[in-house]
Amino acid sequence: MPRWDLMTSVEIGETVARRPGLAILPVGATEQHGPHLASGCDTISAETIAVLAAEKSGTLVLPGLPYGCSLGHTDKWPGTISLHPMTLTQVVLEIGRWVQKNDIKKLLFLSGHATNEPSLKSAILQLRYEFPDCRYATMGLWDISHTTRDLYLRDGEDIHANRGETSVLLHLRPEMVREAESQDVADVTPGRVFSYAMPATTPNGVVGRPTEASAADGKYMVDTIVAELEAWIERALAEDWPSVPDACGPSHSPVGGV
Repeated sequence: MPRWDLMTSVEIGETVARRPGLAILPVGATEQHGPHLASGCDTISAETIAVLAAEKSGTLVLPGLPYGCSLGHTDKWPGTISLHPMTLTQVVLEIGRWVQKNDIKKLLFLSGHATNEPSLKSAILQLRYEFPDCRYATMGLWDISHTTRDLYLRDGEDIHANRGETSVLLHLRPEMVREAESQDVADVTPGRVFSYAMPATTPNGVVGRPTEASAADGKYMVDTIVAELEAWIERALAEDWPSVPDACGPSHSPVGGV
């Protein structure tokens, strides 16, 4: 089991020495997910999928971060606890600095919540500057491949507590789902030029069709996402630094032309 929090100091050191390079930090959120889905959805999904995908390669998975940037949910519905974008950036920065002290040179931030992305990208800019011999990446579960994106966005572009998220939890943690309370809400955001906080786009904190969710659909999603993430991990472990091309001056025709 590659979970950092279940390993001793000696075991972590031996693992890094044996398979140096990559660790994964799952970054979730604690926020309302409508009347049918528990507030820890994004954390549980990211952390569980990270562990399942890391087992094959022995990649270390750090303890999941259960808070993210969820300001868009506002305080209209109970359940949301949000970090400020700069606070999330700072927390991730400090974790990244300590990960580097453990001789890990590649770090993936695997997010279960879409609006964590700006903070995570900001942290990467700073970490890359501070540790130029290290490499960093961030992506959401839906960003791993075109396949995973299509699975998550079957019922809208600006989804939340939708079919995909609900199906994943029905498979991984069915006790976090209240199926009888599921309510569908159409996505009203396509074609708009501005982004909106959730109270402007949904009456109940849901966007999508969670009534179509099922445990079978969730198993298919999780199996697919894990396989795609395993493939990404293998590419990340194998990837070397780019070869910087030689600089070439401007080409000049001989005097007088040809």
